[in-house]
Amino acid sequence: MKKMFFVTVLLSAVSFTQIVNAQIRKIPAEVTNAFSEKYDDAKNVEWKDNLTAFVASFERKGDKYEAKFNKKGEWQSTEKELEISDLPRKVNDGFEKSKYSEWEVKSVYEIELPGDVTQYRVHVAKSDIQQKNLLFNDKGKLLKDNLTL
Repeated sequence: MKKMFFVTVLLSAVSFTQIVNAQIRKIPAEVTNAFSEKYDDAKNVEWKDNLTAFVASFERKGDKYEAKFNKKGEWQSTEKELEISDLPRKVNDGFEKSKYSEWEVKSVYEIELPGDVTQYRVHVAKSDIQQKNLLFNDKGKLLKDNLTL
């Protein structure tokens, strides 16, 4: 009886491992080649597949980044975490003039987008429940204020 139980558990574990491995897609060469061309100086690169895009987490010049590429290898965006003090003056002014200026700043990201567009995401919280991601353009205009969990 113990032997049968052990065999059943072992087969279940092997089956589960195969199912999990089957769900992980290989990063296409178009994606890795496009990344290498754009960020030839990247260090400590780690890839994730989030189904809608392939995401590379990496270090560059002492900073941490995340770059997203679609399955064709087209670059979609790159994010870099900033300190609130590193926000450009116009963006900081826009935040200070917003109705969220009294909320606690949790994190700040600079987002590079195609077309030489730069945006800034400021994650703020008024409480554990009331949290928002504020998206500003480089002129300090609030573009979106999405509720977060």
